[in-house]
Amino acid sequence: QVQLVESGGGLVQAGGSLRLSCAASGSIFVINTMGWYRQNPGKQRELVAAITSGGSPNYADSVKGRFTMSRDSAKNTVYLQMNSLKPEDTAVYYCNVKQGTYWRYDYWGQGTQVTVSS
Repeated sequence: QVQLVESGGGLVQAGGSLRLSCAASGSIFVINTMGWYRQNPGKQRELVAAITSGGSPNYADSVKGRFTMSRDSAKNTVYLQMNSLKPEDTAVYYCNVKQGTYWRYDYWGQGTQVTVSS
């Protein structure tokens, strides 16, 4: 089992910044993918950014140039630095870990609310 604890959400004005953190604990494999997703009520959860062990982050087109994902493998922690926030970035942000063959083990955090006011 893997436990994920997110922090850093909140309310910010458009153009502002927030930094999300996600600490993973438990049975963490050496090779895995950690990612950030977001979801609004009635909509599908969408990938924001993800990074595989030893690789570089991939970003959704909607956040490229504004969001930066980083990973501290020693701490099993990932971060999402969100700059130039827009009202459309408002969502619940979830941390995710995929590991195992074909990424068959899939874990989610409890989510953290990000609200961007106009």
